[in-house]
Amino acid sequence: MRNIWILLKKEWYSYFASPIIYTVLSIFLFLSGYFFYSNVAYFSLMSLQASQWPGAEFNLATWVIEPLMSDMSIILLILLPLLTMRLFAEEKRQGNLELLCSYPVRNIELVLGKFLGCVSIYALMLFFTLLYPFLLWWVGRTDLGPFFSGYLGLLLLGSAFIAFGIFISSLTENQIVAAALTFGLLLFFWIINWTAYITEPPLSKVFENISLISHFRHFTQGVIDTADIIFYLTLIIFGLFLALRSLETQRLRG
Repeated sequence: MRNIWILLKKEWYSYFASPIIYTVLSIFLFLSGYFFYSNVAYFSLMSLQASQWPGAEFNLATWVIEPLMSDMSIILLILLPLLTMRLFAEEKRQGNLELLCSYPVRNIELVLGKFLGCVSIYALMLFFTLLYPFLLWWVGRTDLGPFFSGYLGLLLLGSAFIAFGIFISSLTENQIVAAALTFGLLLFFWIINWTAYITEPPLSKVFENISLISHFRHFTQGVIDTADIIFYLTLIIFGLFLALRSLETQRLRG
């Protein structure tokens, strides 16, 4: 546990000593803030015109919170590979990975230290956006339940992104290659549910169940399903397992 804590602090220092975190954080906050403003403005406009659609329901959960969570997930799909690309690729490029492996640090501690370091940075990014639910509650005393479930979904989804990003980063010493491959892999599992619309059961059900977005959609709707939580936890464990096996294979070769 001590080694994991040391590695976590090392990752924090590495992030804040480079411009990557400031760039990613600035882009994330700017875009998420823009989508929040746009969704609220559109909701306000539709509410004023509600008399034109008798019986139509206009609520913040459907018109603001759910779209905002979906928008933020797409932003993270693009940005998180930029956070994970350096985790092992940079260590390999600088020759530090062999040095780390010579220390009394187990591979599992190395993987978990980097994973928790990156996840904590990601959690910090989400923390800065907590202003959005506070503003909605302050202005309209809205129910914050969908926001809390949405943030839980974002945390699980982003952690799964990071786990597979660590695995991809362990395969190469080129950060650009790591970022591109990570984005491609995550995008594939993001859109794979589209195939469910052109295939017959039970194959369509398989595509839907392994899609990242299908499980995340429930969280944006205010539904916390144990099956969805288990799905993301399984992905996280599997991604970290692949990274661990990759390190073990490279250590044996070295």
